[in-house]
Amino acid sequence: MARERKHKVGEKAELNMTPMIDVVFQLLIFFIVTLKQEDILARLDVNRPAPDKVPPQVDIELLQIQVYNLGFVLQGHRVTLEELQRQLERIGRNSPNTSVVIKCTADSPHAYLMQVLNACGKAKLTSLNVFSM
Repeated sequence: MARERKHKVGEKAELNMTPMIDVVFQLLIFFIVTLKQEDILARLDVNRPAPDKVPPQVDIELLQIQVYNLGFVLQGHRVTLEELQRQLERIGRNSPNTSVVIKCTADSPHAYLMQVLNACGKAKLTSLNVFSM
C-alpha cells in the first residue's frame, strides 16, 4: 500500500532545472564530437579543361591621361581634345588591348572626363581605369 506524502500548507512543488541543463549540455557535446563531416568536394564530378601548351601572347600597354581644369595631359605632354582624340584612335587601331588610366583632379570639370571617356569609346578602347588625384 502506497503512502501518500503529506504536504505542508505553504509548500509548493519545485522542479530543479540544473540536472536537466547538465544532461542537455552532455548530449550536445556528444553529438558535436561524434558528428562526421562529409567531404563534399571529394565527391564533386568536375572536368577541368587542359591547360594551353603555349601561353597566349597578350600585348597590353599602359596609357596615362590626366584631366586638369585647364585641359588634358597624355603621357606627360599637354594636348588639346582634338589631338587626344587622334592619338586615342591611332592607339585603338594599332593595339586595342591598351589599358587606359584616366586621372582627374578634384577641380577638373566633369565634362572633360566625359569627353575623354567618349574619345576612348570611339577609339574602341575598353580597358579603362578612372582615378581621382
